[in-house]
Amino acid sequence: MSAPVTNEDIYKLFQRSQEEADRRFAEADRRAAEAKAEADRRAAEAKAEADRRTAETEVRLANAEALVAQATQAVNSLTSRWGQFVENLVAPAVVRLFQAKGIAVHTIAQRVKASRAGRHLEIDILAVDDSVAVAIEVKSRLTQKGVQRCLENLSRFKTMLPQYRDYQIYGAVAAIEIDGDVDTYAENQGLFVIQQSGDSVCISNQADFTPRTR
Repeated sequence: MSAPVTNEDIYKLFQRSQEEADRRFAEADRRAAEAKAEADRRAAEAKAEADRRTAETEVRLANAEALVAQATQAVNSLTSRWGQFVENLVAPAVVRLFQAKGIAVHTIAQRVKASRAGRHLEIDILAVDDSVAVAIEVKSRLTQKGVQRCLENLSRFKTMLPQYRDYQIYGAVAAIEIDGDVDTYAENQGLFVIQQSGDSVCISNQADFTPRTR
């Protein structure tokens, strides 16, 4: 016959079951801790990689912005020098050209500027005598926008430069290159058109052109 089960036997069985349960719980905790540590490690690595890529992107963007700024500055500088070259080509011929048209100007000024009530005006070349002035807009390449700018300047001329309020004001555009029929458009607005001719410049309006005074 088998020995009877005692309370001590039941206690020992319970104790072994509890120990096994504790062991399994401890193993589960260990594995959970390892999984969390691995997840934290991977998250840290992912964040570090993301931060590295973000930093690289920011450096590349900064370099790109610097290159764009340098290119813009170079273009603006070149445009400014080219515009100044055209002005210096036109300016010496202005008196001769307009005197030949019966407009007896005798004095020229470049980059004439005026500011009043927050508004600004700049005339590239201004030719004057005692009662007549010619305001000339100079472009390396003349577009319709350049013609419109000239017309806007003329509309504000006497307000911004009141010392010429009793003058007859003529307008002119000058350029090395002219887009399409922009010269015809300018002439229809009553503007003189000055273009390159050989080593100098000439007034290229039609023979029957009548300039408009302001």
